[in-house]
This record gives sequence, C-alpha cells and structure tokens, in this order.
Amino acid sequence: MKKKFLYNFAVIGLCLVFLLFLQRLFMPKYVSKIHEGNLIEEYYSEEKNHDVIFIGDCEVFSNVSPVTLWKDYGINSYIRGSAQQLIWQSYYLLMETLKYEKPKVVVYNVLAMKYNEPQKEAYNRMTLDGMKFSAIKLKDIKASMTEGETMISYLFPFLRYHARWSDLTSEDFKYLLKRKQVSINGYLMRVDVKPVTLVPTGKKLADYQFGDNSYDYLNRMTALCKENGIQLVLIKSPSVYPYWYPEWDKQMTDYASKNNLVYINFLNYIDDMGIDFTKDTCDAGLHLNLAGAEKFSDYLGNILSKDFKLKDKRKDPALSKLWKEKIDLYYATEKAQQEELKQYGYLKSLGAQATTIDND
Repeated sequence: MKKKFLYNFAVIGLCLVFLLFLQRLFMPKYVSKIHEGNLIEEYYSEEKNHDVIFIGDCEVFSNVSPVTLWKDYGINSYIRGSAQQLIWQSYYLLMETLKYEKPKVVVYNVLAMKYNEPQKEAYNRMTLDGMKFSAIKLKDIKASMTEGETMISYLFPFLRYHARWSDLTSEDFKYLLKRKQVSINGYLMRVDVKPVTLVPTGKKLADYQFGDNSYDYLNRMTALCKENGIQLVLIKSPSVYPYWYPEWDKQMTDYASKNNLVYINFLNYIDDMGIDFTKDTCDAGLHLNLAGAEKFSDYLGNILSKDFKLKDKRKDPALSKLWKEKIDLYYATEKAQQEELKQYGYLKSLGAQATTIDND
C-alpha cells in the first residue's frame, strides 16, 4: 500500500514538473523583441531598499532614468512599470511592492486614468504574467480580465501559450530558466531618434470625466500610501501623444488639492527641462529616448530631492557598489544600441510591436 502511494506521488510530482517545464518553454521570453513583457518579473531579483518607486505605464518605464536620479541626486529608485498598465494594476503592484519594501515616495503617472474598464489581453499579459503568485495577483487578474478570458489561463499560462509550439526558437530554450535582463531598474532604454513633426490636437470627446472605477482605485492608492506613511506624487509625464486634455488636467489638479497631494503636469515644463522633441523622442512624441529621459529625470530628481527631503545616498558604500554595476550596464546598453543603429539604421531588437497572443 505504501509503495503504491509513493509511486502515485512520484508520478504526480513528475507530471507537475513536466507541466512547469512546458509552461516555461512556451511562455514568450520577451528578450529579442517586446522587452516590455519582462519588466514586472525583473523586480523580484532586485535589492528591496528603494526610496522612490514609480508605477504606471510606458510614460514611466520609457521616460524616467533611475541611473540619472542616482548619479545626479543619490536617489535610489525603481520603476514598476509595464505597457498600458491600468490603474487597478498599478494599485495591486503597489500593494505587492509594499510586501517587500516601503519607499518614502511613490510616483504615479496618471495617463491611465482615461481607462475605466479592462482593455486588451495582450497588455494584461505583459503585466500579470510576470507577477509572482499571491492573493494580490488573483485580485489583479480578476480586475483586469476582458470578456472571454479565464482565471485558469492566468494561473496556468501554458493553457494560453501552448499554440506557440510551431514558433519556438533557440531563444525559448536559452532563456528557459532565467531570462536576460532588459531594463536598468525598470527603465527600458531607447537611443534612436524619431522627431515630432506634428503636435497632435485632441479630438473632441463626448465626456471628459474620468470613470468611477478609475477614481475608486486612485482613492485606494491614495489611502494605501497614507496608511503606510508614503508620500504619493501624481505626475503627467512629458509625452505629447496620447493627447492630455485640459479637462483631464483640471480633474487631477482638483483631486490633488482635495487629497493634499502633489500633482505635476510636466508638459508645462518642456522648455525648463530643455526637451527638444525633434531630438529627444524615439517615436514622434509617444516616448522619450535616452537623451530626453535624462533631461526629464534630472528635472524630476531636483524636485524629489528638495521638496521631499530625500537623502543623497551616494556615499553609502553598499549602494554605491550596487549602482556602479547598474551604471556599467546602462552605458554598455547605450553603446550596444548605438552600434546597432550604425549597422542597421534602426533598433532591430526593438522593432517588433505585436505579441504572440495577438497573432493566435
């Protein structure tokens, strides 16, 4: 009887190991393209003693350089950003982050307030698949699922990605156990230049009011920060597209005033930062390139340092050693991208924009 039990137990164990192997194999690796899919997972391997945590969408992971914040102000920061990160995803990521560490300041980019409901599975996956399993992740999945999605496909992603068997490459085996690092503290670098040729004007909307669901999660985020003694800063990053309406800006100004928060619309400080949208954007104004991110980060760092009394930690031996490694990676990444631009005329590794699940 005991032998039969041990045999059955061993069979079940082997089946689970094989299932986990298949799951790791078939999940997209986000290494040679669509790097955004790796950002959430990379946080877990980091030291957890950051003074500033950024949360939000591409307007933080493309526009903020933690290396610049460290080099110029000694601010130890990390970006928990992801592509089209919706506000409930930001809230749950913040809640999860507070299980690991308690920063002095949390900076939230408010563009996602315009989304009151779940949007698209492809973007959900780039946020949710990288999260560690927890009760917080379950709540995040439930809040994010679009029509037709199932909880089980997020708990067992193999059920969603099994159709990739014909698209597997050597990369899927190379990064089976550990993926290549693609960011520096959550910052996804781009050095290429695609200038703004036309500053967009916003199309008239039927209703400019942010939705109740968005406000509900912003209220939760505000309460969570206050409960933990964290200063929440709301920002609108300096990207000229998507268009940021004056009516949206007023709502955020009013919300910040009512809740005793700081809100900064950095579109109002383009000239002060020295940002030139003929040179400092990689995609005609949607995101800043490296040059633009460094200008924005230097300006933002001055505000964080002075107004929020963040201590300059550049004389901390352990942190300085850690950041030396990050700075080396930062400049190595810049050099590699510059060389790729010379060779191909564009960043080959970042050229693709569609995810595998979009093409099923």
